[in-house]
Amino acid sequence: MTARTANDQRFREFKMPDVGEGLTEAEILKWYVAAGDTVTDGQVVCEVETAKAAVELPIPFDGVVHELRFPEGTTVDVGQVIISVDTQPGAGPAAPGPAAAAAAPAEEAEEPQGRQAVLVGYGAAPSSTKRRARKAAPGQPMAGAIQAELNGRTAGAAGTTAAAAAPDGVAGTAAEKISPAPGAGQAPVGARPLAKPPVRKLAKDLGVDLAAVIPSGADGIVTREDVHAAASAATAPAAEEPVAVTGAPAAGADLAARETRIPVKGVRKATAQAMVASAFTAPHVTEFVTVDVTRTMKLVQKLKADPDMAGLRVNPLLLVAKAFLVAIKRNPDVNASWDEENQEIVRKGYVNLGIAAATPRGLIVPNIKDAGVRTLPELSTALSELVATAREGKTSPADMSGGTVTITNVGVFGVDTGTPILNPGESAILAFGAVKLQPWVHKGKVKPRHVTTLALSFDHRLVDGELGSRVLADTAAVLENPQRLITWG
Repeated sequence: MTARTANDQRFREFKMPDVGEGLTEAEILKWYVAAGDTVTDGQVVCEVETAKAAVELPIPFDGVVHELRFPEGTTVDVGQVIISVDTQPGAGPAAPGPAAAAAAPAEEAEEPQGRQAVLVGYGAAPSSTKRRARKAAPGQPMAGAIQAELNGRTAGAAGTTAAAAAPDGVAGTAAEKISPAPGAGQAPVGARPLAKPPVRKLAKDLGVDLAAVIPSGADGIVTREDVHAAASAATAPAAEEPVAVTGAPAAGADLAARETRIPVKGVRKATAQAMVASAFTAPHVTEFVTVDVTRTMKLVQKLKADPDMAGLRVNPLLLVAKAFLVAIKRNPDVNASWDEENQEIVRKGYVNLGIAAATPRGLIVPNIKDAGVRTLPELSTALSELVATAREGKTSPADMSGGTVTITNVGVFGVDTGTPILNPGESAILAFGAVKLQPWVHKGKVKPRHVTTLALSFDHRLVDGELGSRVLADTAAVLENPQRLITWG
C-alpha cells in the first residue's frame, strides 16, 4: 500500500451535500467544531444556509477534526470538501506522499489527478487527467503560446523556491531575476474562459463577460472573487482628473461614508427573486372587505378558558386560518395551481396552508400539510410548531414546498391591510389586518366594535372575480359569525 493510499484511507473528507432540492451552493453560517476536536458519526458539525433554509449538517464518520476548509460566512459550491477528519488519530503523523508531490505547491499536491465534480451529477470523466492546450492567439505561434502559459504557471512557484533557497540578503535578488511571461494569469485571446458552472451563472447574473476577466485560480480558472472584482471595476465611477483648486470634500464621499451595503444572499435573495417572478408572471387581483369580528374575539377568550384547549396557543390568527379553510372547502376550485408547460389548471384535493413568517434571515413561508382536515386543536399545535421553528431558523426545505394558499398576518405590526404578493406556485394569499375598536352600526345603533380588514390576492388565470369574491366573503362571514364554523364546516 502506498503512502498516498494510506493517507486517503486515514483522512476522510466531507463534501457540501445537496441540502436544498437541487440548489448548487450553500453558505456556512456557523462551525460547531474546530481543528483537533473529536467527532462521532451523526454529530452536527456546522450549520449552512441555502436559498431555502438553514440546515445543520452531521458528520458521517468518527475521528478528530483535521482541517476546516472554509471559514464562516463563505459560500461553498455543492460537492466541495468543507471538512477533513483523521479517522486514525493514534496512528502518528501522516505518511509523506511521493517525492514529486512534495516538490509541488500544497494546493496542487492535495488535488487528485482527475478533475473533481463541483455539482452533484456533474464533472469530467475519471479518465480526463489533463486539460487540453489552449489555442494560440491570432498571430502567435502555437509553441510560443504554450511556452507563455507554462511560464505564467511556473513563475510563482519558481520565485518561491528561489527565495527559500537563497541566503539572507540574496533572496530579493534571486526573486527579482524571475519574472512572469507577459500576460501571465490571463487567458489567451480567443480562448474559452475556464470556470465552474456556478461561477458562470454568477457572471451571467452580474452581466460580466468571462472572456474579459483575469483568472486567479489554478490552471487559469476564473473564481468567484475574480467575477466580483470585474463587476466592481465595471460599476466603479471613472477616476476624475486632479483639480488644482483645493476645497471641501465632495458631498458624494460624505454620503457614501454613511451608507451600509448588505449582501443579499441565502433566503433573502431567494425570496426577492421569487417575489419578482410571481409579481410579473401571475396576474394579481386583490379584493378587500372590512368585517365586524367582535364575536370572534369573544370566542377566542372562551377557547382560552376551555379545558380541551389547555396548553394550546389560541389567538385570532387561529380562527382566521380556520375560517379561510372553511371558505376553501365551500369553494374548492380556488385551491389550484397553473401548469405553464402544459397550459393546464391543476386542482388540488388537499390544502397546504402557508403562514408567512418574518425571521432574521428574511421572509419565509412554511406550510401546514393537509391543514383542511385538521381539527382546531390540531391546527393550533401545527401553527405553534411552525412559528417556533421558523423563529429558530430551523425550517426545513420540505416544510416550505408544496404550499397551495397562504395567510400573512400584517395586523401584528398595526397595519390595517395590504396587497400581498402570491407565494410562487400558489393560487391565493389572505392578508389579515389589525383588529381595532371602531364605531360600527350594529342592530341599528352606532357602537364600538372590533373591526378588521381582510385582503385577498389571487391569480386571475386560476380564479375569476366571482370565485375570489365568494372565498373572501365566506371567510368574512365566518369571522363575523363564528357559529358558521359548525354549520358550514
